[in-house]
Amino acid sequence: MNRRNFLTTSLSSLAAASFPSFLMAGEEEKPLFEISLAEWSLHRTINGGKLDNLDFPKYSKEQFGITAVEYVNGFFFDKAKDMKYLGELKKRSADEGVTNVLIMIDREGHIGAKTSEAIDKTVDRHKKWVEAAKFLGCHSIRVNAHGHGNREEAAKRVTEGLSKLATFAKDFDISICVENHGGLSSDGAWVEGVLKAVNMPNCGSLPDFGNFHQYDRYKGIKELMPFAKGVSAKSRVFNEAGEETQTDYWKAMKIVLDAGYRGHVGIEWEGGKISEQEGIKKTKELLLKVRDKYSADYK
Repeated sequence: MNRRNFLTTSLSSLAAASFPSFLMAGEEEKPLFEISLAEWSLHRTINGGKLDNLDFPKYSKEQFGITAVEYVNGFFFDKAKDMKYLGELKKRSADEGVTNVLIMIDREGHIGAKTSEAIDKTVDRHKKWVEAAKFLGCHSIRVNAHGHGNREEAAKRVTEGLSKLATFAKDFDISICVENHGGLSSDGAWVEGVLKAVNMPNCGSLPDFGNFHQYDRYKGIKELMPFAKGVSAKSRVFNEAGEETQTDYWKAMKIVLDAGYRGHVGIEWEGGKISEQEGIKKTKELLLKVRDKYSADYK
């Protein structure tokens, strides 16, 4: 081997040893967690007629550089069985390279209704959204764990409803996520008990940073994270340093990451002092700052 070939071979070997294989292959390292955008963040823009649900995936990508979205069924409430509409929504998201993550379900009744017959009716109303989620390529639907009766009675009824819905959703490879969303569902220990009672792999939680109300939010996040199918990074107020003033994102995200969660963290802006667009951008900036800082600590 002549000197030139020797040096070329040696330098190539050194480069291969010095850089990870993903860099040599021209690939990017997978981020610690992905960022998605909850459609509710733009509810005033949508309700004001300035944005249509069909354009949400494109808007998310073009305005915020976010390529994963979480829908709200209220913005296409009568379209769950409209295959032409759903086909167009699926096409538009695919054309933009946007991932459809989940659909948040409201206005379809209490999953823990007073009687088994009433629970069955609520479950039946949710089934079309399971099918729609599957068609769109989502992994989950979010439901509200509202029930009747005292703490124990409500837990029993909600457990019954979730079990029935999760059993149906299992055949579609769709998960049922319970969000802390008012009432007993904002009690982390209560939701934890319900999910343990359901005890199904496709029935889990969607911890929301801001919906614990009088309950300790960090305790609640920790209780719900073992079941998490997603995470909702609720934001309402930012200070001049770019920190959310109602939730310590550093503390909350450490709980999320310590639980081993590496999926999508959904931005859900709900503030009013700045525009929805600015609120979304500030939340994304904070999540990126947290992700960059913690990436060295978590693999």
